[in-house]
Amino acid sequence: MTAQQPTYDLVGIGIGPFNLSLAALADRVPTLTTLFLDSKPAFSWHPGLLMEGTTLQVPFLADLVTMADPTNPWSYLNYLRHHRRMFPFFFSERFHIPRREYDHYCRWVADHLPNTRFDAHVTALTWDEATHTFTVTHRAADGTTSRLSARQIVLGTGTTPTVPPALQHLLTPQHTGRVLHSADYRTHRTALGALDDVTVIGAGQSGAEVTLDLIRHQDGDGHGGPHTRWLARTPAFAPMEYSKIGLEHFTPDYIDYFRALPDTTRQRLTRRQWQLYKGVSEETLGEIHDELYERTIGGGRPRADLHPGVEITAAHHDGHRYHLTCHHTEQQRDFTVTTDAVVAATGYTPARPALLDPLLDLIDLDPRGRYQIDGDYRIALDPRVTGTLYVQNAEMHTHGVGAPDLTLGAWRAATILNAATGQDTLPVPRRTSWTTFGAPTTDATPDHDTPTPPATVGTRP
Repeated sequence: MTAQQPTYDLVGIGIGPFNLSLAALADRVPTLTTLFLDSKPAFSWHPGLLMEGTTLQVPFLADLVTMADPTNPWSYLNYLRHHRRMFPFFFSERFHIPRREYDHYCRWVADHLPNTRFDAHVTALTWDEATHTFTVTHRAADGTTSRLSARQIVLGTGTTPTVPPALQHLLTPQHTGRVLHSADYRTHRTALGALDDVTVIGAGQSGAEVTLDLIRHQDGDGHGGPHTRWLARTPAFAPMEYSKIGLEHFTPDYIDYFRALPDTTRQRLTRRQWQLYKGVSEETLGEIHDELYERTIGGGRPRADLHPGVEITAAHHDGHRYHLTCHHTEQQRDFTVTTDAVVAATGYTPARPALLDPLLDLIDLDPRGRYQIDGDYRIALDPRVTGTLYVQNAEMHTHGVGAPDLTLGAWRAATILNAATGQDTLPVPRRTSWTTFGAPTTDATPDHDTPTPPATVGTRP
C-alpha cells in the first residue's frame, strides 16, 4: 500500500544526535513544517558502547540545544528537572555525564518531539522538476511504503564502522562475536570476557574503554578474564588534546579558517591533528594504568600488553584461533599475535547512503567523489535543482575536525535552521575563540553579537 503525504519545508533523514538537535531547535519555529525520519524503531546512540562508568568526552552543555539556545525546553538541564534528578546531579558535581544518561536524555527528547518519526526507512530520494520538491520514499517494518515531498532535505544518516582491510574477510557469520567492531562490543561483552585472550585494535577512546573493560574482567590478582592486548597504529597511546586553547579548534572561527585552505592542505592538516579527535581521555588512560598496577602488586607482569605503533597487515583463522601479522612501523619489524578474538575499535567513516542513488547525477561531487559543502552545510547540486540538500557530520574534509564532535552540534543545527528559514531565526556567533587562526587581517575587530531571543518561543514540554 502506498500513501501520499503533504509537502514539508524541511525533512531530515536519519535521527542521530545531530538531526535530533535540529528537530529540537525547529520545534520552536511553528512557521516551518518539519519531519525527521529514521529506520530504527526508537532512538538509540552507540548501544554497543553504553558501558557503566563511561562518560561523554564533552561537557553536558554540549547537549542538543544549549550551545545555540540555552532557553530551549529540550536541554539536558530540563531533562534532569523532568526526571527529578536536579539535586543528585548538583551534588555529583559532574561536568562530563554518563554516556548512558546522554542516550536516555536523547531518547526522552526523541520520544516527545512531534516532528520525529521512527520505523521509517528512507529508500529513495528524488527531485521532481515539475513541483520543485524532493520526493522522499520510506518504508515501515510492516512493508507499508509512503511518500512525502519536501523543499529542503537534511541528511543525518551518520557514519559506518570502519574495519582494517586485513580483517574484513573475517566479517562473516562464522566469526560473529569473535571478530567484531567495537560498535557491537556490548552485545558480545560477556562471551568475550570468558575467553583466554582478546586483542583490541585502535588507539582512540573506544579502544581504551574496551581494553579497560576487558582488564576489569580479571580479579584483583590478575586471574580470570582474558589476557588483553591493545594494539594501535598511532606512535603512542596519547591523551586527547583538552587544553582550553587547544579546544578552540572546535569553534566556528576554526571552521571558517579551515574551509578557506586548499584541499591538499586540509587533508594534510587533518592527519596531523589526530590527537584532537583520536586521542584518549587522561582519566581513562589513568584508569588503565591503575588497574594494571593493582593487579601486579607483589611483582610479575600483568595479563595485558600495550603495543603502539603497530599495524595489522594480515589475519587468518586456523579453525580455533586467529593469527594476526603485525608490523611495527618505527622498527620496520614484523611479528605475529595469536588470539581468541579481535575487537576493532577503529572508528567510523561517512558513507554516501544508497537512498541518494536516484539523485546522484544531480549532486556536484568533487574529483575525489566527496560532497562539496558550503558554509551553511549545503551540498552543491546541479542548477536544475532549486531545492536544498544539507548534510551533517560528513564534512570533515571541508570543515575540519569538529565535524563529528558534539560541541558544535547545536551551533551547526542552528546554522542550518537559519539557512532553511532564510533569516536569523536563531542568531549564532561567528567569532568565538581567542586564537586567530591564520594571518591577521587589517580588520581584526571581533564581532559584537547582540544577544537576541529566538524568533518564537514554544511552551513544550
